[in-house]
Amino acid sequence: MTQPARPQLVILDDETMLAEMLARSFLSDAALAIAARGVFCVALAGGSTPRAAYALLSSPAYRNALEWERVRFFFGDERCVPPDHPDSNYGMVRQALFAPLNVSETTIFRMRGEDEPSAAAAVYAQTLVRELGPGALFDLVMLGMGPDGHTASLFPGMPPDDGSGDLVQVRLAPLGMRVSQRLTITPQVINAGREVIVATAGAAKAQTLARVIDGMCDPVSYPIQSVRPGSGRLTWLVDRAAAALLRPRP
Repeated sequence: MTQPARPQLVILDDETMLAEMLARSFLSDAALAIAARGVFCVALAGGSTPRAAYALLSSPAYRNALEWERVRFFFGDERCVPPDHPDSNYGMVRQALFAPLNVSETTIFRMRGEDEPSAAAAVYAQTLVRELGPGALFDLVMLGMGPDGHTASLFPGMPPDDGSGDLVQVRLAPLGMRVSQRLTITPQVINAGREVIVATAGAAKAQTLARVIDGMCDPVSYPIQSVRPGSGRLTWLVDRAAAALLRPRP
């Protein structure tokens, strides 16, 4: 096995600073995309750190920093639940970002977790091609990493990229996780992104992060290692607790 490619690694003091850096990165990527192409297309992530970043983006300090009508919002993964369910990623983002900013529904492209999963995956893949082109090229893909090394809804135990060429798939979460069936974009979509940011925080992630960043490449065990943008940029934003076991760096 070969060593995984080293990403750009940014270590912040705590999760609050991490969320602020994530929000600033969002705004920076959006400004560049809008200046170049007139629109900013982003795949949103669930989780506590992205939620904190969304809350910052909708706060008085940030809400006027962007032409929100030029943003097209997509999702990297979704639990197979209705949009008003407490476990819905869309529901979380709606509460933290969409509702406070009064974002138009015409600019939001959600995964329909309430529909039959295989049909919902097929429809979302068609949506990506229609809105983003055949390569489903995002300006920014936002990701997190679980303590087990999963990202989006790509879980350990099976190849993250099964060679099918699917843009969106149905995956099963491990036993014990809330809501077993998930919809997820695949590494093919993630790695086409112009910018991919992985944000992760907390001591519970430290051992896995060290194995992912400094260890051997084993994406079946650690699906996050399948994130290797072809021509885009990969950035890890982590707090000091999560980075505690990484090898020393200059």
